[in-house]
Amino acid sequence: MTLRTVLSLISIFCLSLMVIACSGGDSQGEAETEAQHASASANEPATVGKPAPDFTLTSVAGNQHSLSEFTGNYVVLEWINFDCPFVKKHYGSDNMPMLQEKYREQGVVWLTICSSAPGKQGHFEGETLTSRIEAEGWNGDAYLIDTDGKVGRMYGAETTPHMYIIDMEGDLVYAGAIDDKPSVKPEDIPQSTNYVVAAFDNLMSGQEVETKTTKAYGCSVKY
Repeated sequence: MTLRTVLSLISIFCLSLMVIACSGGDSQGEAETEAQHASASANEPATVGKPAPDFTLTSVAGNQHSLSEFTGNYVVLEWINFDCPFVKKHYGSDNMPMLQEKYREQGVVWLTICSSAPGKQGHFEGETLTSRIEAEGWNGDAYLIDTDGKVGRMYGAETTPHMYIIDMEGDLVYAGAIDDKPSVKPEDIPQSTNYVVAAFDNLMSGQEVETKTTKAYGCSVKY
């Protein structure tokens, strides 16, 4: 083998190593970019028409629940503060518990979230909370505790009640008020347009939600 042949083989070998190294670098760069995109997506605020951000919270029963575990079901998120007069309107009249029962019977998952910080209105613990839940007639799937308000801020929850609906694919399809009567009077409920009911009427008949966003009313969330 001549010296020229040896040098040629060495050159080819070195070139091959460079190609492999560059290729590996590109793959690493692509992986890092994908991870960055995934991280950014996880931190994006909830937006109607886009995938609902996942979260994990602990229930009053001590169980952890993640939104992603309910993919394939319709999901309602209800922000709550039992001491808020607007919430009292819908619980004292049995309106909210009846909605919870109605849609749970149809396979909807109903998650109630309390983002009241410790020491602020609506924050209860232990037996006080379980007794209050029973007294109010709450009838959802899980009452979740968001003490630091992270999930509430992620979803832009401003009031109690503040309602959100997520479809079977995991997309947020409604966000806003429970109805169009921003009062504390239970007698206004029969004359109101309930946006949650209207949204499910659309969804369960195979249609797109007609009213996707409304201005939520009620007490401010006590972050």
